[in-house]
Amino acid sequence: MNVKEEIHIWLKTITEDSISKILLKNSTLTSIQLETLLIDILSEKIVGKQIKTEKKAKLRLSKREVSRGSFDRTSKQARKNVVKSIYTIMLLGYLGIFESASLDSFLEIANKVQMYIDVYRDALRGGNSTEQRRIMELLREELKNRLEYLSI
Repeated sequence: MNVKEEIHIWLKTITEDSISKILLKNSTLTSIQLETLLIDILSEKIVGKQIKTEKKAKLRLSKREVSRGSFDRTSKQARKNVVKSIYTIMLLGYLGIFESASLDSFLEIANKVQMYIDVYRDALRGGNSTEQRRIMELLREELKNRLEYLSI
């Protein structure tokens, strides 16, 4: 399998994930910005070598070729949106809003997401037992339902 195929499989797995879809829909990122950010930041970790920006631009899922400049602009927009989101969270914390009962459900779901990630990582490390798969499915379903509920 070549690098482009490997990255495309990885991107499709992420973008077709039901939890990722709900989180993306309610985030400050567009799907193109997320895809670009993933390629720009994480693709080199996936393939284990450095990738030039020109090649990164060609790793996008769309059939239409993207220029290096367009890729860079989209990456900058995505990074800017991520930074703004982080500043929003810091502002809410500074103002004491996280101590408000109205945000408890969001904090609970954040903890559930972390639990899901931990179980998922354990499964990837080789502990992919029937019990872990069952727990992952239960967590995934619970996360999906809670996220959909919170996004209404």
